[in-house]
Amino acid sequence: MLPHADSASPANARTDGAWLADLWSDDVEDLLVGLPAGRRELFELRVARWWPDLRAGLASAYAPGDVAPLERRIMLAAAAAFVERPPELSRLDQERTLEPDWFQRPRMLGYAAYADRFAGDLAGVRAQIPYLRELGVTYLHLMPVLRPRDGDNDGGYAVADYRQVRPDLGSMADLRELATALRAEGISLVLDLVLNHVAREHEWARAARAGDPRYRDYFYVYADRAVPDAFERSLPEVFPDFAPGSFTWDAELDGWVWTTFNTWQWDVRWSNPDVFVEYAEIVLLLANAGVEVLRLDAIAFLWKRLGTSCQNQPEVHALTQALRAIVRIACPAVVFKAEAIVAPSELAPYLGTGERYAKVSDLAYHNSLMVLTWSMLAEGDVRLAAHALQRIPVAPASTAWITYVRCHDDIGWAIDDDDAAAVGRSGYAHRSFLSDYYTGAYPTSAARGLVFQHNRATGDRRVSGTAAALAGLDAARGAGASGVDTAVARLLLAHAIALGWGGIPVLWMGDELGLPNDPAWASEPGHTGDNRWAHRPRMPWDGDAARRHDAASVPGRVFAGLRHLVEVRAGLPYLDARFGAQVLTPSDPAVLPVLRQHPLGPFLALYNVTGTWRPWPGHRLAELGLGSCVDAISSEPMTVGDDGMVWLPPFAARWLIPAG
Repeated sequence: MLPHADSASPANARTDGAWLADLWSDDVEDLLVGLPAGRRELFELRVARWWPDLRAGLASAYAPGDVAPLERRIMLAAAAAFVERPPELSRLDQERTLEPDWFQRPRMLGYAAYADRFAGDLAGVRAQIPYLRELGVTYLHLMPVLRPRDGDNDGGYAVADYRQVRPDLGSMADLRELATALRAEGISLVLDLVLNHVAREHEWARAARAGDPRYRDYFYVYADRAVPDAFERSLPEVFPDFAPGSFTWDAELDGWVWTTFNTWQWDVRWSNPDVFVEYAEIVLLLANAGVEVLRLDAIAFLWKRLGTSCQNQPEVHALTQALRAIVRIACPAVVFKAEAIVAPSELAPYLGTGERYAKVSDLAYHNSLMVLTWSMLAEGDVRLAAHALQRIPVAPASTAWITYVRCHDDIGWAIDDDDAAAVGRSGYAHRSFLSDYYTGAYPTSAARGLVFQHNRATGDRRVSGTAAALAGLDAARGAGASGVDTAVARLLLAHAIALGWGGIPVLWMGDELGLPNDPAWASEPGHTGDNRWAHRPRMPWDGDAARRHDAASVPGRVFAGLRHLVEVRAGLPYLDARFGAQVLTPSDPAVLPVLRQHPLGPFLALYNVTGTWRPWPGHRLAELGLGSCVDAISSEPMTVGDDGMVWLPPFAARWLIPAG
C-alpha cells in the first residue's frame, strides 16, 4: 500500500519513498480498499504525478504549518471523488488522458447562453441539442445555473448554494441528465464557478452573520473603516454607478465586509485554507455531475494585498495550479477556463508562465482580440490591433485561447495607452472614440450599442449591445439592401477573425441569427438599470430561429454564413490551437495578416476591415511559402493581379492554405 516506502507499487517507485505517507490516512485507505487493483493503482499513479504541483501551489500561498494538514484533507476529498466518479466519466478521463489536446482541435466550437433565455430550463436545453449540433457546437457554456440569491443577483453570479441548481431550471439530477445527453452528442458542458464571492444569503455568510467565528473568518470583516480605507486607496471600482466602493457595512455582521462587485456579494478570504478546501470539494462535486469545463469566474480578484489593485496577485496562479492538480488526480477529463479580463501584460500567467508554465488554467479568454476586432471595424485601420496583438505572449502549447466577438457582459475598451502611443494615437481619445462609435454618437456610425457604467472620473464608458447591433444591422433593417449587406458582411468578418485565430471560438446565443437588441430589456423584473440585458434576448424559436434556413432572410444569411465558416474551420488542421497565431506587420493599414505555421505548411488569414477593395502584395505570399495557394473559405485559388497585388473585396476574410 502506498504509504510504505518499501512498497513495490509504481507510485512509490516514482516518488522515491514515503513523502506521501503522512497524507495517506486510514480514512483514505478505507475509501480505496474495495477498488479493483487497476483502479487503485491508477489513483496512486495520478497522485504521484500531480501531487508535487498541488504541494507547490499550496506552499506559495499558505504558511508552512498550514500546508500539511491541508494536504491531508485534500487527499481525502480527491480519493472520495475518484471512488464516486461514475463509470462513464471514468472512461472519459481515460480518453482525455490519451487525447490531452481534445479541446485544441479545430472542430471545437463553443456556444454560450442563459439556459432560461435559450430554452426555458435544463430539459428545454436538452430538447434543443439538435439545433446545437446543426450549428456545429461541441462546447456549451450555460451561464450561471447554480442557485443564486433571490431578487437582484448579478445575472446569477451571486451564488447562494453551489450544490443546487436554480429551482426554475431544474435539479442536480436534471443537470446530470443534460450533461450525459450532451456528451453523447459530442458536446462538453461548461459551467461557471464563481470563486471570488458568494451571496450574502449563502450558508457561509448566514453562519458568519449568526456569529460563528469559523465562518466569519471566511470573509474580510473589519470593525471600523481604517483597513478598508487603506485598501480603497488603490482599489478600482468595478460598478461605480450602482455599487461604489469595495466595502459594505453589515449590521448583522457588525462590521465592514469586502464587497468588490455588489453589497450582497461578499468576497471570500482565500488566505484561509478552509476556503480552499471548500472550493476543492465544490469543483469535484461539479466534475462528478458531468461538467467538463469550469469557467473560473472573477479569478483575478481572489487574493488581496494592501497597496495593490488586489487583482492578478501571484497567489491567484498558485491556488489555481493547486486546484488543477486536484482535478488531474480525481477527474482529469475536466479543464479550467480562466475568466481573467485583464490587461494583456497580465494575461499570460493565467495559462502559466515561469515555474507554473502550462500548470494553471487550460483555457483563457482572449479579451484583447475581441476589443481590437471592434476597434479595427470602427476605425477601418488594423495598425493598432496588429501592434497590440504582436505584444501578447504565445500561449503554452498545451493550452488554448477562448476567442469571441462578444459575450454576456458589456465591452470595456481595454486599449493600452502604450500600444496606442506606439502607433501615434492617444489611448484615452481612442477609447472615447470607440464608446461614441458603438453607441451611434459618432457621425458616420450605424452601431446601436448602449452606454454601460459611465465613470465620469475616468471617462470610461463601456458598451452593451448584440453583435448585430454593434455591426450596424439593427440600424440597417428597413433602410435598404445595401446597408444590410454591409452590416452582415461586418458581422461575418468579426466572427471569421475569432474563428480563424485558433483555440475555441465561442458564439453568444442569437448572434448566429443576427438578433437585434431587445427593446423590452428593462421591462423584466430586476433588469431595470442594467442594460446588458439588451444583448441577452430570449431565443425566438418561432421567429428568427425558424427562418434560419431562409436564404433570403437576415437570420438565414447570417446563420448560413457562420455555419459555412464553422464547417471550413473544422476541416483545417492548421487551426489546431497547439500552433500559435502570429500577427504580421501590415502591408496595408486596412488588412490584418495573421500567420500560423503548421507541419502541413503555412496558413495565412487576411482580413479587410473596410468597405472598399484593398490590396495585399503578392510577393509576400511567395515569401511565406504560399506562392500557390487556395482560399479555404471560397475554395478558389488566390491569384495575383498584373499589378503584383492580391485584391480583397470589402470586409473580406481569406484563409489561405497551400494548393494541392
